[in-house]
Amino acid sequence: MDLKGFLYGDEKIPPFFLAARLLLPFTIAFCFFWGSFLLVPEESAWILGGLMILYYVPPAGKESIIPLGIALGIPWWLMVAALSMLDVLTGLFMLLNMGIARRLPYLGPWISRFIASGDEFMKKRPWLARWRVPGVALFVVLPFQGTGGVGATIVGVMMGLSPAEILLAIGIGGTTECLLFALGSELIYRLILSNLYIGLAAAALVVLAAILAFLLFRKMENGP
Repeated sequence: MDLKGFLYGDEKIPPFFLAARLLLPFTIAFCFFWGSFLLVPEESAWILGGLMILYYVPPAGKESIIPLGIALGIPWWLMVAALSMLDVLTGLFMLLNMGIARRLPYLGPWISRFIASGDEFMKKRPWLARWRVPGVALFVVLPFQGTGGVGATIVGVMMGLSPAEILLAIGIGGTTECLLFALGSELIYRLILSNLYIGLAAAALVVLAAILAFLLFRKMENGP
């Protein structure tokens, strides 16, 4: 995919098709939400819908939304499906509506800065160009700044990946990350129910490991 076409291609689209592209990701998310009523009790489905919206409110993320959902009684597999789907839909929205995204407050300026630093960004991460789809998937999993669906889509475009490859990479990376948080949260939740002190100790170890991993990757980002 060409970066210039990605940035400006939607400016030539008729309004009807532009509206359809804008609504498509939201329609898919809405259908998933209503479908969840067939899988879990009504109260849990409404909670899931609220968490899906909360996922887009900073500083919320998988590391907070998934444990919260599991604690509120939503099955871990449904949390994984919901949030990994939202990551893919975010990438789909970016691919279809980049012109609109660039005009949004906060997001638009961030996108412009991200693209402006594209050459330096890619030089710091040569493994992205070598690994292509697996590289973007790993980029989604690792705790770098901007590694969600928005950043991963832009990185994929910079690398010349096709839209299908970008969405595949986001799906793989998002699902992997969600599984790590969900299975870890489920294990800790069960440990707390069986033995409070062992559960809290396990939670503390996980938090410590996450902090150390974050600091390590921040050091990798900033260089020696």
